[in-house]
Amino acid sequence: MTSSSLGNTALNAERRARDLAELAETEASGAEPFDLVVIGGGITGTGVALDAASRGLSVVLVERGDLASGTSGWSSKLAHGGLRYLAKLDVPIAWESAVERGHLMRRIAPHLIRPVKMLFPLHTHVSHFDAALTGTGFFAGDVLRMLARTPKSLLPHPHRISPGEVCRLAPATASSGLRGGLLSWDGQIVDDARLVVTMARTAAAHGARIITYATATGVESGVESRVESGRVQVTDRLTGKPHTIRAKQIINAAGVWADSLSEDVELAPSKGSHLLVRAESMGNPTAAVTAPVPGRFGRFVFAVPWDDGLVMIGLTDDPHTGQIPERARPDAEERAFLLDTINAVLENPLTPEDVVGSFAGFRPLLKGKADSGADLSRKHALLRDSATNLLTIVGGKLTAYRRMAEDAVDAAVEAGGLTARPCRTTTLSLVGAGTPRAGLPSHLVRRYGTDAEAVASYSADDPALSEPVRAGIPLSRAEIRFAVEHELAVTVEDVIDRRTRWGLVDADRADLAAAVRKHAPELLETSEPTETGQNARLAQPTRPIRTTQDEG
Repeated sequence: MTSSSLGNTALNAERRARDLAELAETEASGAEPFDLVVIGGGITGTGVALDAASRGLSVVLVERGDLASGTSGWSSKLAHGGLRYLAKLDVPIAWESAVERGHLMRRIAPHLIRPVKMLFPLHTHVSHFDAALTGTGFFAGDVLRMLARTPKSLLPHPHRISPGEVCRLAPATASSGLRGGLLSWDGQIVDDARLVVTMARTAAAHGARIITYATATGVESGVESRVESGRVQVTDRLTGKPHTIRAKQIINAAGVWADSLSEDVELAPSKGSHLLVRAESMGNPTAAVTAPVPGRFGRFVFAVPWDDGLVMIGLTDDPHTGQIPERARPDAEERAFLLDTINAVLENPLTPEDVVGSFAGFRPLLKGKADSGADLSRKHALLRDSATNLLTIVGGKLTAYRRMAEDAVDAAVEAGGLTARPCRTTTLSLVGAGTPRAGLPSHLVRRYGTDAEAVASYSADDPALSEPVRAGIPLSRAEIRFAVEHELAVTVEDVIDRRTRWGLVDADRADLAAAVRKHAPELLETSEPTETGQNARLAQPTRPIRTTQDEG
């Protein structure tokens, strides 16, 4: 289905208020419960909402912050084909990754996920044995690619290249001791947060209600009017009003916070840290540079070029204990590890002064016996809470979100006896997929696909709207308005951190925020303190809490 045949894809504050009002009416009238409530607005939760809504189920998604404000907005932005899992001989995970990457790149979101060259330089510190073993892994990955029916025109065969070709693709690569390189291809997500927002808009077009800044404070189970149903207690963070949403099935997709809703879930979060540097500091590479982690075969640090003149260096994979922060950054040890590892393959080492931004996310991995986060399984799991009947989906990886969502909805349909059509998300394209009209600005097409026309239309009467808000910041006033009117941006932070990623550049963050406030004065401030120390207008989210089973 193309975006033109969908319903209204615009998500905004007005639609959010309208959906909440309808929930209140449903609550007051005692109408039929919704088929499904999804708790969590990351890649998994929005994937579940889209899968369920496209099968004809009535769906409400609630998220305590912005879409993709948790783990899903802080990934490495790669749709991996599973090469690292082949190194661990975890063929099922590698196969799932290859299949799901193919679905994403061919049908679901070809406008948001594109091929990226992955370059593995062969210096003298890489032994001939390790080089041969890595090459064999690339070949095995290519076999999975072929079996998954992803065409070589999209992801070509890996092959060895000369030292000169290595330096052409990645000019900052050290030339001393360079024997050549291994070149392969993988999937790169233009923007992980945009992928989530686009998925939420597609789910909304199929009838799902997407409600952000609404904290699930409790989950109950019970029987009403001889219909098995549960209740989710929700507090609207914008108004403080409580709501009760009744549903036949409830799915907990709250990621690293999933264990706060169910005592049956035990997580071992793993922290993934990333650094950002200017592309010119690495010679403006056109391929991602892969550096092996010493002593850890199959583990790498990547330096991946982004479209906007930045290079992302990541990532760490370390166990995390204690509370999960709302916003995380790499610590000093993680910064040093990333720089030291990537510098081993560069002619001129990067310094801490080259780092212009950083971010970190936490993977919701199931607790296991492994000593490190890198060794914990990426398999996903469905867990049913014995007290509340809550279904929790955890684990997994971003690339496999669609399969996770399908499994979760299948389980909910079976448990609730719901009437639903078969899953169709392997061939269901997200809004923006398709062939854009000729003549649209290329930078908009790269980020919005066919929606670039809607963004460009804002400047039809006022060409100034298409200009950057400030020299050096790749965001226009038209994009700000599109974020507010179509992409459910509610706060200033939603725009600068998740509708564009330039808020990650520390030196430009304040100017970017000021421009967004100027051109979208209706936006709320964030939950962070303002520069003047005044309290922000948006309340801090409360943690969701599990409540006891309802007896009536």
